[in-house]
Amino acid sequence: MNRLPDLEAWAIFAKVAETGSFARAAAELSLSQATVSKAVSRLEARMKTVLFHRTSRRLSLTESGLAALERASRILEEGEAVEAEVAEQSNSLRGPIRMTAPMSFGLSHVAPVLPPFMARYPEVTLDVHFSDEQVDLIEKRFDFALRISSLADSSLLVRRLCTVRILLVGSPAYFEQHGRPRHPRELAAHRALQYAYARTGSSWRFRHARHGEFTQAMVTPLRVNNAEALAPALRAGLGLALQPEFLAWQDLQSGALETAMDDWQVDAIALHIVSPPGRGRPARVQALMDYFAQHFASEPWARPVGE
Repeated sequence: MNRLPDLEAWAIFAKVAETGSFARAAAELSLSQATVSKAVSRLEARMKTVLFHRTSRRLSLTESGLAALERASRILEEGEAVEAEVAEQSNSLRGPIRMTAPMSFGLSHVAPVLPPFMARYPEVTLDVHFSDEQVDLIEKRFDFALRISSLADSSLLVRRLCTVRILLVGSPAYFEQHGRPRHPRELAAHRALQYAYARTGSSWRFRHARHGEFTQAMVTPLRVNNAEALAPALRAGLGLALQPEFLAWQDLQSGALETAMDDWQVDAIALHIVSPPGRGRPARVQALMDYFAQHFASEPWARPVGE
């Protein structure tokens, strides 16, 4: 297998030829003069030829050096150009951002707030993936994820934005027909509309300030892998559901849904920004993360961290 070309040494060679001096090249490249000299000697040994005529008073290119100079200079120029371009993208609000968010939350709350960000930063391009699957951010090369859950410990960086309550909800027609439960044990006589990825499965767990914890297994005529898909059945009075407040908020305001057992609490979840390890990130990515943090903290369903 052929060895990789010594690109660093060729770039140093080009800088020496440009400045006409090992010392000046070392100063411009912020390298020691010994490092510059060794790089050129390394090339000459590898190429089995002399690239510079060296005297105590003058440094000049040999025929081999002249033949290599144009391409070596191109290596130096391209290297400087790619570093300048990447640095500019890292420090300015332009370039791509890849992110992922849960399906229901993404469609109802992330997608609507993307246009103002895009209008403010027209040179940023967004690649957004909506999925309830917790993908590997590093493997899939995502800049960050919005996640709503109780997160397991990991090497990922986590920024908690707000707390989200889980509410027991149903339609007024359902409560009129089947009654409004006051204690979790009464839920045995009710029908559960179930989110497939719920942490406790088809058993619903509640806490009460005085009565402690109570878990009730539920009859489940409908099970979906997207919590937003429960809304039509809820409005139609076909059962009860445990829904995050951000999904039920508008229906609760309009009266299409009502809450029950308000003195019994379900463990709250939280909205997080999760990003790969490493504190350095492009300015465009940080800008979108800050934008989401500011926006979602002010939503009417968002509770301050710790509540």
